[in-house]
Amino acid sequence: MAVWSRLLLPLRRASCQIPKCLVRRNFFGYPLIKAHSGLVQQNKEICLRPCRRRSSTTASAKSEEDVLFKWGLLLIPLTTFCLGTWQVQRRKWKLKLIADLESRVASEPIPLPIDPMELKELEYRSVKVRGYFDHSQELYVLPRSLVDPEREAREAGRLTSNPESGANVITPFYCTDLGITILVNRGFVPKKKVKPETRLKGQIRDEIDLVGVVRLSETRKPFVPENNIEKNRWHYRDLEAMARLTGAEPIFIDADFRSTVPGGPIGGQTRVTLRNEHMQYIITWYGLCAATSFMWYKKFIQKIPL
Repeated sequence: MAVWSRLLLPLRRASCQIPKCLVRRNFFGYPLIKAHSGLVQQNKEICLRPCRRRSSTTASAKSEEDVLFKWGLLLIPLTTFCLGTWQVQRRKWKLKLIADLESRVASEPIPLPIDPMELKELEYRSVKVRGYFDHSQELYVLPRSLVDPEREAREAGRLTSNPESGANVITPFYCTDLGITILVNRGFVPKKKVKPETRLKGQIRDEIDLVGVVRLSETRKPFVPENNIEKNRWHYRDLEAMARLTGAEPIFIDADFRSTVPGGPIGGQTRVTLRNEHMQYIITWYGLCAATSFMWYKKFIQKIPL
């Protein structure tokens, strides 16, 4: 017993030197002692191993994620605010464009120029010509409804309306003062009056003065049928094709309402209004900006869980 006591005495002294804050553990036969500092040492007498400091590392990573999340979400109200402001500018531009077009239509008519480059700058401009119609080569753009601003104003508050369906009559017009033939949209006729023999009273044969609005060629929009030249059914203005078929120049005007004669097409079928839905977009984007800004303020400034 005395011999064993002498052999174990150094180990007892070493263990007495370990602070009370260390905790003893065994790992593969070696004693492990972990301190509150998180540092562990190991040897054959006293084995201590390093320990990961998980709490501080995890907290740091979480803090970085919170910062990225916070400022990332702030991009939503900033983006919607920019989109709303952009729509405000777009609406101003669209209203100015509509006003310019309306002023062109209402302006005093000028003599019709025949230079194609000049005509491209004159769409919706009021012009005047003198000549006579060639009713033998009428073209029909359909289906169309009557452009009647007074009726449209009356039905503005209604959920449904039943405008009469028909066609616009396009007739070659020989300009005696210019020596060329152009295309004139004489106006709207109901479906039962599309055939020329049903409206003989309105087929003017005399030389007349005519005022109209310059229109340019159209491109086919999605879901609009192709023009059927063989059946004389046109769905959009293809001036090149119309001119080839009738032998006229690719110059097109909409006759004004004053050109209307009893029994003939109703003139003034130029619709100047353009699509203007920018106010809806403004309300949508600014509304989203206000809602997301409020949520961001509550969560990250007032620290209120959502």
